[in-house]
Formats: sequence, C-alpha cells, structure tokens
Amino acid sequence: QVQLVESGGGSVQAGGSLRLSCATSRYTYLNSCMAWFRQAPGKEREGVAGLYTGGGTTTYADSVKGRFTISQDNAKNTLYLQLNSLKPEDTAMYYCAAQAAVPSWCHARLPFWDIHDYNKWGQGTQVTVAS
Repeated sequence: QVQLVESGGGSVQAGGSLRLSCATSRYTYLNSCMAWFRQAPGKEREGVAGLYTGGGTTTYADSVKGRFTISQDNAKNTLYLQLNSLKPEDTAMYYCAAQAAVPSWCHARLPFWDIHDYNKWGQGTQVTVAS
C-alpha cells in the first residue's frame, strides 16, 4: 500500500522550474521527518531537502541550496519541493520519504541523508532537464 504519493514531475529546459508534491495520510504526516531524495540512472539515491512536519528548520543538500525550496501544507498533509534554475544534472527520479520522529532526531539526522532512516517511501516522480 503506497502511503506517499508524489506528483509534479516533468520535462523542462535548463533554467526552468517545477513544483513537486508529496501527499500522504494525516497519520503519516503528523510529527514526521520528511525528505526529498533523488536518484539518477546508475547513481545512488541522494538527499535533496528535508524538514520536520511539526516545525523547525529546513535542511538542504549543498547541490540544491538557493535553487530548491521545501515547504509543507498542514491542512493538506502535503510536502512540496519547488525546483528553480534547473540544470541537466538535476535529472532524476525524485522520491518522498517519511519517518515518524521527534524533532531533535530529525534535525540531527537530516544532514546525513541516510535512506535507512526512513521507513516510508513513495514511488517517485521523474524530473528531466534538457540542456
């Protein structure tokens, strides 16, 4: 049973923008560490951005700082990722991940971008950036 549903991917030219969404149940959304990861063909899955749904700071991978923005809509139990100034190297399948957590754990673990920290994953949405 898929608990996280991503959408919003597509094909854009370099410099373009997309907004990804990750919808989930209230149960999964509340008090969770949620993050966006991406995986390009032949490469390992890497972390992009994350936050704690109960509030606090956001965390970004260095490769996307200043270009991507993570946000949330508590009324819709949805996580977003705004992708701006896209580059061909941003081409990947983008995944949403979640793990029930307390804030201190989430903020401590996010920068490690460890896929094993998350027990719930979506099926992904493809982002393709043409040069």
